Amino acid sequence: MNYKTLGKSSLLVSPLTFGGNVFGWTLNETESFRILDQFVDAGFNFIDTADTYSTWVEGNQGGESETIIGKWLKSNNKRDKVVIGTKLGGEMGKNQKGLSAAYIVEAVDASLSRLKTDYIDLYQAHYDDLDTPQEETLEAFDKLIKEGKVRFIGASNLSGERLKSSLEISKNNNFASYISLQPLYNLTDRSGFETEYESLVNEYNLGVIPYYALASGFLSGKYRGESDLNKSVRGYGIKKYLNERGFNILNALDKVAEAHGASPARVALAWLLHKSAITSPIVSATNEKQMNELILSTQLTLSPEEMQLLDQVSAF
Repeated sequence: MNYKTLGKSSLLVSPLTFGGNVFGWTLNETESFRILDQFVDAGFNFIDTADTYSTWVEGNQGGESETIIGKWLKSNNKRDKVVIGTKLGGEMGKNQKGLSAAYIVEAVDASLSRLKTDYIDLYQAHYDDLDTPQEETLEAFDKLIKEGKVRFIGASNLSGERLKSSLEISKNNNFASYISLQPLYNLTDRSGFETEYESLVNEYNLGVIPYYALASGFLSGKYRGESDLNKSVRGYGIKKYLNERGFNILNALDKVAEAHGASPARVALAWLLHKSAITSPIVSATNEKQMNELILSTQLTLSPEEMQLLDQVSAF
């Protein structure tokens, strides 16, 4: 397994990160345990979740994903074999959101309890909080690290401007600094990362953990028209890709996939893995077949000509 260092941290992470938003949503506890075992037994070690997973499911209150991961950790001796990343800031209930110092203390203790662990490897600001001074947020994060509750901190969904100012505040105040960024980035969604974040990532040596690596499943190739949108619970988010550019991307993926005897999903992930700025894309699977596809994507080498083709058809 080709592990990578996450930014300027000491965390060594696998080339793929498992996205825990499926736990307590499309996977029950037993199924979650099985898929986590398969992921870790294959040599992967990075698991990402958030306290808000999965508040969108009827009857859920949030924390379901962390709770399942915590039960899985307690059922085995794999805590030292995995890197656990979770996030805070999203709404968990009345007056339970944001990045104030007081709420950070409340949220981290709740996550630690659900995860049944003494420390979180990567604690990430899920969403920005414009009502709280960045100095307050970063000082609170710094204190968590000094207390040993958190090893490193990261950011997600901060604007490029706010990310840069956070990094400078940490530097000027000798606070712990964000070592990673979790942005939207895939073959269809390129402009945001490449225009707003990539230069910052290179300047500050940030690890990059892109989410929606397969564009909610569009890049798997199973959605070729509106009649396919009911194939999964994520279908509603795919309609926006059903246009000329999207179909050109699928056609290019088909061409490269055929040359390798691979699937479009495997090629789309390989494209991300070939990007020098990317550390570990976030992926999910709900069965063994999907997991095998993820594993195989890390073994697929694309030629410069194939990368150029995919770059060209997905240009924005």
